[in-house]
Amino acid sequence: MIRALLMAVNLATMVTPLCATAASPQAAEPIKISAHNFMFAPATLTVSAGATVTWMNLDEEPHTVTSDVGLFRSGALDTNESFSFKFEKRGTYHYTCSIHPRMVGTILVQ
Repeated sequence: MIRALLMAVNLATMVTPLCATAASPQAAEPIKISAHNFMFAPATLTVSAGATVTWMNLDEEPHTVTSDVGLFRSGALDTNESFSFKFEKRGTYHYTCSIHPRMVGTILVQ
């Protein structure tokens, strides 16, 4: 009887972590770029295909996020407003603020 009980406890301790892991998928960390001090930070970011990047304006002036090839374009983002885009394909994506063209950035999708 004791032996059967010990075997049941051992089996339960082996199965429980597997069930807990399968039942709670891990959420991906948010990928964020800030527009602050008239710069995008980080200026260059590497992500995996399928990743969504969110830009947040932390300046008091409006900014945009505009792809140099027309793939994406935000409207004017006021302070604390954000814009997100999902990068489906591998490649190098350059973008700028259309209001302040010296603000530039690059997304590298692997």
